[in-house]
Amino acid sequence: MTNQDLIKTLSIQTPSKIVLLVIDGLGGLPNPETGKTELETAKKPNLDKLAAGGICGLSDLVSPGITPGSAPGHLGIFGYDPVACNIGRGALEAVGIDFDLRPGDVAARGNFCTVDEAGRVTDRRAGRIPTERCAELCKLLDGQVIDNVKIFVQPVQDYRFIAVFRGDGLSPALNDTDSQHEGVPPLTVNALSPEAKHAAEVANKFIARAKTILANQRPANMVLLRGFSERPTFPSMSEIYKLKPAAIAAYPMYRGLARLVGMEVVKTGSRIKDEFATLAERYAEYDFVFLHIKPADSAGEDGDFERKVAVIEELDSLIPQLTRLEPDVIVVTGDHSTPALLKGHSWHPVPVLISGKYCRTDKVTQFGESACLGGGLGRISATQIMPLAMANALKLNKFGA
Repeated sequence: MTNQDLIKTLSIQTPSKIVLLVIDGLGGLPNPETGKTELETAKKPNLDKLAAGGICGLSDLVSPGITPGSAPGHLGIFGYDPVACNIGRGALEAVGIDFDLRPGDVAARGNFCTVDEAGRVTDRRAGRIPTERCAELCKLLDGQVIDNVKIFVQPVQDYRFIAVFRGDGLSPALNDTDSQHEGVPPLTVNALSPEAKHAAEVANKFIARAKTILANQRPANMVLLRGFSERPTFPSMSEIYKLKPAAIAAYPMYRGLARLVGMEVVKTGSRIKDEFATLAERYAEYDFVFLHIKPADSAGEDGDFERKVAVIEELDSLIPQLTRLEPDVIVVTGDHSTPALLKGHSWHPVPVLISGKYCRTDKVTQFGESACLGGGLGRISATQIMPLAMANALKLNKFGA
């Protein structure tokens, strides 16, 4: 019996409510000049108050030393084994924008990017072109048919899009063309299994056509594809936890992930304050709400330490809107660290706090990496967060005689 199977047998329905606040890319590294991370630098009295009244620790999203992507990071927090339940980015993005992803379809997440005359990537995000421009470029690529495979290209947000390949005999066992580095050409798509040979050939032909079509569209004159995947199936959060769960997320990928684990996705605006307003409006309808905040991660990826600090401070100013709702349990954590110093995801464990009436408080008074290192939770696996939240909400029966 897996831990998830055990939780499924112990879960009960109760009126108590849980709010899970995930600050994307929350963890950081110290600024060399101050010795403080972004989270430790930010003025955040409300998060500090939650930490002081709750119990804190650090969380490994996959396992120590492993740098998690956003999908496995969130799956771990939701209580799913992030290795056994790994989901490709393409499927997540497709479901997130309500694309009709069918059995046999292969979806990839795409970036519009910039390449120089030698074909080397100079900007993996094409200057973060606006979504409106992305939609215009997608129309140039959408609807192609290559070797009896129809290709759908749809905008997601900013420079991101999805490419969905629909036809017979396709397999998602394909490598990414995005090396995650600039100064080198995009990689060629290779089949990672014999069954994927046809899909690799079609994908490479599509990329070649895209290069021609986009040649004069600087800064978005090429594409990068990653996360080739199909739509997965696994138990919903309602089945496992006996919850009525909802998700409030501005960015499509996280809405897609929430749908795949059985959450109802609530429509919201793009700003942090919009998401908190939506929480207040819809809170009464659910007993579990996942609230996702994206901009801290974007700032970290851009290497913008001060902007990440500002995002955390903006978020903190809105925390009273959450606490006024008086959830029985509040969990605050991140899906991975994105230190501005590294300009990308990292393997560093992420702060986590659990606040509720039945928490044993510890001596942590500030919500930050160094403080949480000495918290009462210790260093835990992300898969332990949901059982702890459920227990503190009195939603788990006793195990055994």
